Amino acid sequence: MAQTFLKPEQVDELIDLYQQGWTLVKLAERFGIHKRTAAAHLVRRSVPLRGKGLAEEDRAEAVDLYEGGATLLEVGLRFGVSEQTVRRALVMQGVTIRRSGRRRKVPA
Repeated sequence: MAQTFLKPEQVDELIDLYQQGWTLVKLAERFGIHKRTAAAHLVRRSVPLRGKGLAEEDRAEAVDLYEGGATLLEVGLRFGVSEQTVRRALVMQGVTIRRSGRRRKVPA
């Protein structure tokens, strides 16, 4: 990845978006930087970083998506977190995790 320098007004926008709930992954994609660089900009501006994991307000939707047939990967991509993070959150919600492998086709 080529080195990208953000202008102060871009850092201001990055901070605003983060405070609106954007993830570091989404910010990195938006500004063409690495997620660690996005985090570094926030830290330099004394913006507290949110904890890792699936946000509490997203857990019900994650359960619905997974129980509706989405994979752990698909749910993770939706929320910008890893499959393992999704797995942990779903288990904490009492969801039984499906066996890995190919999905069975549902008869039409």
